[in-house]
Amino acid sequence: MTVEVFGANEQADQEIPLERFVALATSALRAQGVPDASEASLFFVDEEAIAVLNERFLGKKGPTDVLSFPLDDDPVPSGRFPDAGTAGPGFEEDEGDDPMMLLGDIVICPGVAARNAVDHGVTLDQELSLLVVHGVLHLLGWDHEVDSEAEKMEAREQQLLVQFSKESGSV
Repeated sequence: MTVEVFGANEQADQEIPLERFVALATSALRAQGVPDASEASLFFVDEEAIAVLNERFLGKKGPTDVLSFPLDDDPVPSGRFPDAGTAGPGFEEDEGDDPMMLLGDIVICPGVAARNAVDHGVTLDQELSLLVVHGVLHLLGWDHEVDSEAEKMEAREQQLLVQFSKESGSV
């Protein structure tokens, strides 16, 4: 098993190279030492969808660029579980199999990112790449509420972007 990132583009405002952003998230998770058998999700949504999530979970009105929803630190087996005591049809867990560790979800709004890219003087692709890495770090417990944490997080984001750029020849 390896680190897996499920990606979905659920918006039509911007064209998204989904496979590349999934690869970036996967690279960042691996670089952060996430164990094999870990899984995260990466969703690109429209402004209406992210505004609903922003208000529901953070109590803030309006759309934002990125939200991360980390799950608890305890590994959660994937698949069906409570019924019949199995994790799905035909599922047989070997004694040596570790359950998949579900890390959480990253939700990005390309519409907001496009406006922010103009304000930041970068391309949309650069802005989205930063948001993917930013979301990954939030899933793993990084924060930027105080200046010293923000500086460390920003430095690590840049390191991860440079590393992915070298690995893939992009970003």
